Amino acid sequence: MCGLAGIARREPRGVTVEVLDRMAAALRHRGPDGFGRFCGTRVGLAHVRLSIIDVQGGAQPLGNEDGRVLVVFNGEIYNYLELQAELTRLGHRFRTRSDTEVLVHAYEEWGAGASMLGRLNGQFAFAIYDRRNETVLLARDRFGVRPLFYSEAGGDLVFASEIKALFASGEVAPVPDLRGLDEVFTFWAARPPRTVFQGVQSLEAGCFAVWQGGRLRVERYYSFEYPEAGQESPDALAQLDELLHSAVALRLRADVPVGGYLSGGLDSSIACSLAAAQSPHQLRTFSVTFEDPRLDERAFQQLVAGAVRSRHAVQTIGATEVASVFPEVVRHTETPLVRTAPAPLLLLARLTRQHGIKVVLTGEGSDELFLGYDLFKETAVRLFCMRQPQSRRRPRLFDRLYPYLGGHQRGGELWRRFFLEAGRPDDPLFSHLPRFGLTAHIKQFYSSGLRDALAHADPLEELRSSLPAAFSRWSPLNRAAYLEMVTLLSPYLLSSQGDRVSLAHGVEGRYPFLDHRLFEFAARLPTRSKLRGLREKDILRRWARQVVPPAVVTRPKQPYRAPDIPAFFSPEPVEYAQELLDATSVTNAGLFDPRSVAGLMQRCRTGVATGFRENQAFVAMLSTQLWYHEFMRAPAASRAGATPPPDVALMEPVES
Repeated sequence: MCGLAGIARREPRGVTVEVLDRMAAALRHRGPDGFGRFCGTRVGLAHVRLSIIDVQGGAQPLGNEDGRVLVVFNGEIYNYLELQAELTRLGHRFRTRSDTEVLVHAYEEWGAGASMLGRLNGQFAFAIYDRRNETVLLARDRFGVRPLFYSEAGGDLVFASEIKALFASGEVAPVPDLRGLDEVFTFWAARPPRTVFQGVQSLEAGCFAVWQGGRLRVERYYSFEYPEAGQESPDALAQLDELLHSAVALRLRADVPVGGYLSGGLDSSIACSLAAAQSPHQLRTFSVTFEDPRLDERAFQQLVAGAVRSRHAVQTIGATEVASVFPEVVRHTETPLVRTAPAPLLLLARLTRQHGIKVVLTGEGSDELFLGYDLFKETAVRLFCMRQPQSRRRPRLFDRLYPYLGGHQRGGELWRRFFLEAGRPDDPLFSHLPRFGLTAHIKQFYSSGLRDALAHADPLEELRSSLPAAFSRWSPLNRAAYLEMVTLLSPYLLSSQGDRVSLAHGVEGRYPFLDHRLFEFAARLPTRSKLRGLREKDILRRWARQVVPPAVVTRPKQPYRAPDIPAFFSPEPVEYAQELLDATSVTNAGLFDPRSVAGLMQRCRTGVATGFRENQAFVAMLSTQLWYHEFMRAPAASRAGATPPPDVALMEPVES
């Protein structure tokens, strides 16, 4: 895993070494093992490397045989050996054993677009500079596992793996995008291509862009489709078995040991069990545990670690750990947050790297593919109740949802009405309206200025207008799955809880469930194969009986959570939180109403702010203040540093 950056000029006035060095330095945490750059009259490229495949020979920028096609690459092409063999038969000559070199030859052979990108099984973001026709190709993987941001001005293009590198160039200014912020407080993240910064865009998952002569053209090469079958195929379990084994085997390809994140749930247990059986090394596993027993899953983690005979390490989260690293989390995620959940995962990445592991398998993606979240059950129950609106028995099913929440947060007439009155079944966003409405409670704390600026913004209507033409033909649960993929998985889970906090400590996450072949298999299944009654991930549980301990197969879903308000007020109030949320700081930022914030802070201090809405609002406002202080007040150059570390060798291809 790595970090990339670059600039493409409309006019051939050059890209300086100093600019590229600043951009690379801002990404140093993503690639601590090496640094390289290319300086041309029109295009400059920079790369920081986390060496995993072909440790000795995969330095970047990397070129084709004559150096006329150059690539900087963040990610992994898992089927690179097969592609390398195919390209060799077609006459291409390889100088390295790296998956990176496959990209330049694949581009030469099949060109930009689906003919090339559709052949890649991987997680990737890359830039290819074709010096023959002065074009730059940007591309991102199907699910958006790896990030790629860009900004355009006067025909020039600036791009990088993280937004802080754009600012470090000195050519992009950090200015809030208020609509992007409003999307965070609706969906939990800004929806690509929008970000929380004006003039900065995120290349959407499954898309590529071609820059030439000062113009950028963006196209889609992969779309999510749900061609649901009427019946489950008799060989569905055999197909699932083959796909899961293949997905894990491909993601074990590395020249360094591959470990696993083990939450104790079904998905990570499957990934670690298959990895332990196929890995040439004794598997190293890593878990987060909590002193709060309501959040802790250590018993299941230890059960699986014992079953797969892994060497297991644990990061314990107590009363102070979340608050101690939360400013660092916001700096790396580059966005306000509505949960503290990324903080323990940042600490887990640090622990993993301290144990000498820089690649881990994780279970993300399974819930979206196999309908694992309570949101899917909630959607089914809401539709079931609305078919007989006079029934008094049907709404009692809501009391069986979200069992991990305390009794004071769930159950009763108000609880049921919350779900039944959230929206009409014919609304395309029906499945997600309760969540969107709950998150939007944060907007009650907006300042009058922010409220006025957003008077004509409607993030829900923008989402409705962006839905694919086939959306209305999908079943309600597949519509819900699609919305989960595009509003939460890529922009939040794979970013703030994935790439950004793991790469903060130079750890690459790999996601077997996000093999596109497995997604396409799951999308063809009847929804009842995935959600049978209120039993989630039915086909996956049936398959897993012979793979993971029975107690894990049968346990109910417990989503990963971390402490929110309590992390900043017990045993004592955290000083920086008090300072950033005092009246002066809040007024200076101008995003929230100081009196409303003061009221919530008083409730936090006295211990009466315990509900989900108040926890989200507090985290949202604190993280926004941290984000504003980090990016709007500190000069970009002082944050990024001026040059790469002196112990890193530079590779500088010569412009001819």
